[in-house]
Amino acid sequence: MPVALTADQVALAETVTGFAGRRTGREYTRKNAEDLENGVRPEFWAELVALGLVGVHLREDVGGQGGTLDDLAVVVAESGRALLPGPLLPTVVASTVLASAAGEETVDALLRKFAGGATGAVILPEHAIVLDGALGDDQRLTGETGLVLGAASAEMFVVAAAAGEDIRWFVVDRTATGVEVDVKDGADLGRDIGVVRFASVSSVVPVPLDTERSAAVTVALSAVEAAGVIRWCSDTATDYVKSRTQFGRPIGAFQAVQHRTAQLLITAELAAAAAWDAVRGLDDDPRQRTHAGAGAALTSLGKAVHAAVECLGLHGAIGFTWEHDLHLYWRRAISLAALAGPVESWEMRLGAAALYGPRNFAVPLPEEDSSFREHVSEILDRAAALDNQGPSKIGDTDSVNPGPRRTLLADSGLVSPPMAKPYGIEAGPLEQLILQDEYDRHGIAQPSMGIGQWVVPIVLHRGTPEQLARLAAPALRGEEIWCQLFSEPEAGSDVASLSLRATRVDGGWELNGQKIWTTLAHRSDWGLLLGRTDPDAGRHQGLTMFLVDMHGDGVTVRPITQASGDAEFNEVFFDSAFVPDSMVLGEPGQGWTLTLETLAQERLFIGGVRDPGHNKRIKDIIEREEYAGSRNAAVRALGRISARGAAISAMNLRETIRRLDGQPVGPATSVAKAAASMLHTDAAAEALNIIGPAGALGEAVCEPVHHELDIPTWIIGGGTLEIQLNTIATLVLGLPRK
Repeated sequence: MPVALTADQVALAETVTGFAGRRTGREYTRKNAEDLENGVRPEFWAELVALGLVGVHLREDVGGQGGTLDDLAVVVAESGRALLPGPLLPTVVASTVLASAAGEETVDALLRKFAGGATGAVILPEHAIVLDGALGDDQRLTGETGLVLGAASAEMFVVAAAAGEDIRWFVVDRTATGVEVDVKDGADLGRDIGVVRFASVSSVVPVPLDTERSAAVTVALSAVEAAGVIRWCSDTATDYVKSRTQFGRPIGAFQAVQHRTAQLLITAELAAAAAWDAVRGLDDDPRQRTHAGAGAALTSLGKAVHAAVECLGLHGAIGFTWEHDLHLYWRRAISLAALAGPVESWEMRLGAAALYGPRNFAVPLPEEDSSFREHVSEILDRAAALDNQGPSKIGDTDSVNPGPRRTLLADSGLVSPPMAKPYGIEAGPLEQLILQDEYDRHGIAQPSMGIGQWVVPIVLHRGTPEQLARLAAPALRGEEIWCQLFSEPEAGSDVASLSLRATRVDGGWELNGQKIWTTLAHRSDWGLLLGRTDPDAGRHQGLTMFLVDMHGDGVTVRPITQASGDAEFNEVFFDSAFVPDSMVLGEPGQGWTLTLETLAQERLFIGGVRDPGHNKRIKDIIEREEYAGSRNAAVRALGRISARGAAISAMNLRETIRRLDGQPVGPATSVAKAAASMLHTDAAAEALNIIGPAGALGEAVCEPVHHELDIPTWIIGGGTLEIQLNTIATLVLGLPRK
């Protein structure tokens, strides 16, 4: 489902899908394109109204279903995915705009008409309708609009008219004297478009509306429908490559096809998240509302045509036929994108808003028992009175430094809160978010173990009492640093193909071999190492997990100097290094199971949604006026990067809300990692492009150059983009491995 989150919303989405399935909307469009172009409502409109789908967001006392705008977004997204023909989108845009003035008797009467099935369209200020006699009783609308979606089918127009420097809003009946609609031949075969002329129209009903919010409603709901279109493109392409065979196997088994299909899913997920965020932001302050709406215009409306073309590319020639449904979606994507306006204008709007700060992604916490908050607040009150002496081996910040404050937090279970007591507090998603909120409120940095954040939890979960007695407290207190020894020169991201040999000797195991790209191994005291203990077993068998003393005999660490001049990664050589039986994690041969559990332990943790920060570098360049080209070009670049970063954050927020609702971990984590990898690369390139000739300076004096040279840290360290796309294709989309 493109935007549905809760169980109730999923049920609502299924209602729309079921309705559309019964009505075979695409076939209806083909057979009735001429009627639809001329504004004839589809024959199933009355049933759509009777189901309450047209008025799901309107108050019950005006005939609606009493739902939220999120509920309406579900309906619009699913109608886009099903490509329902007819005036649903322009009508619900009109009723949503009008509903902001609800409570007035005149407005409520109009909303009752909408809930009862009346159709409508919104005419925004850019259509340049003028109000004559603005200060008197004889108010008349004059002018000709540009293209208006739903103009021919609308029974009521919600019109913005210029009265001097002011904008005033009116509702005008289609049958009023002086109203004329000129129907145009639209690209979208499923609904009408036209030009509306007002010739001194006096039969108008004034309504008090917020112009900026009304425009935001239009783009938000249009983006939601576009997200539904994009999702159909992704789903349909995925289904096709699973079933289409060439050279004796499904084309979905070919890696190039897998990557292209995975990229299309990423486009769909980002579009849905951005569109959902635009609806979420409708009642935010104007700058935040602009942030969300412009982001949706770029990430959903701006990508809809691309998604249709990608779907066509994966289908090949069959997708280029009249009989295939794809061209109908392609046409709707073209129409939606065109009516939204040039992406350049949205980049400019978003960039201007982003100069004042990022999009707000505060997690809406449900009401909770205050006892947990009071408990952690009391601990943090004590912690705030203490200091950490620092520095840590991996930095000199309060989040990693050891000291009295860190010791108190570790001993209280607040460093690794999801873990079992006494090392954690068995905190679920809600408790973790409350804890993060309290850390912020107390002005205390949330403690980090560096790479140990991913390593130590499996040790705490599976370690013996003796292992925990030796290792747990120093790790949690930040006194000992951990690294993860998985990658090998010939294995790369294919962990199961590792060859480091662990041979049984008296009292333990002897390690021989090499690990590589081990982050911070030269700073680490302990390492979690995966070694092969049975060379005759299969790839995923005969592997064992070891807890290795990085200062032990036979362990040699050689830092790898990176292109940036930094040296955060290492080669680690094991030359008959001894590991006692007491430092085997789990049982011999359980290594692969524990590797998967290591990933599963990560899923216990839930972080608040923070701005990813990719736009800060560009924002700083603009504020320091270090751009080589025009300021507008730099602001537009900021808008492009901000839109993608915000979409990733919105996706993470949606995943957090799902987790709070008790739902299992979804695909958003995998999708967000891949999207973030691409964003890292593109954001660095944008910064270099903006500064122009200054990019020829060395990394010691030009920070964007240093960042560019450090890109591999971000796009390889967590697994290359290709590996991430493989994961999405096979594990999320279910494409065949071979």
